Amino acid sequence: MYFIANWKMFGDLRTLNSLDKVIKFSKTDKKKKFKLIYCPPNTLIRPLSKRLKKTKIEVGAQNCHESDNPGAYTGHVNSKMLKNVGAKYLILGHSENRQAGENDKLINLKVKSGIKAGLKVIFCIGETLKEKKNKKTNQVLARQIKRGLKSIKKKSKLIIAYEPVWSIGTGLIPKPEDLIKTVSFIKKKLGKTSPKVLYGGSVNSVSVSQLKDISSIDGFLIGGASQDPKKFIDIIKKIYN
Repeated sequence: MYFIANWKMFGDLRTLNSLDKVIKFSKTDKKKKFKLIYCPPNTLIRPLSKRLKKTKIEVGAQNCHESDNPGAYTGHVNSKMLKNVGAKYLILGHSENRQAGENDKLINLKVKSGIKAGLKVIFCIGETLKEKKNKKTNQVLARQIKRGLKSIKKKSKLIIAYEPVWSIGTGLIPKPEDLIKTVSFIKKKLGKTSPKVLYGGSVNSVSVSQLKDISSIDGFLIGGASQDPKKFIDIIKKIYN
């Protein structure tokens, strides 16, 4: 079971002190039931990697530039650079970035770049509220998978995060019966490759109680709640209680 913390634009060097609680909690997991991954801003990848070196908690990045090589891309970093400072995972296709202008073709280039650099890609997909109301969820997800993962052969090494756009930051989550159908559709669409499929969108200790019995979900991508160590730990505890 994966628990991936997407810190978004949050945190500084002092924030890392709050992780002592999570580090201590992670050591209580003797049976390795869960996998913890923190995806902080790029500014914290190196110091966070050093702090977590002797733990089983891993570190990822939130996005990358699509170019494998150095170039005149002011303000950007590529997957090789992220790998070099300690990232092992890479979130791509997040709806916040899609809404900022990233399309399937660009995301596909980034996925290829991340895989080439040796990072494990967390590929995000999800529909808007309008698309959901028009019953186009499966159509949208199919398109995002087809175009975003074009020419990607080893899909089994990917992690898929289903994050409905209408759920992120709103407090709304899909009905369990709807989520079961959607996750089933995603896994069927990916066929025999069988990558892990996570859920993301307003995940907290309350909402996760409604989702924990859905056996087809392989974990959660957690935004705001992951910034607070107590809330993050509470989410994990709720899954196993």
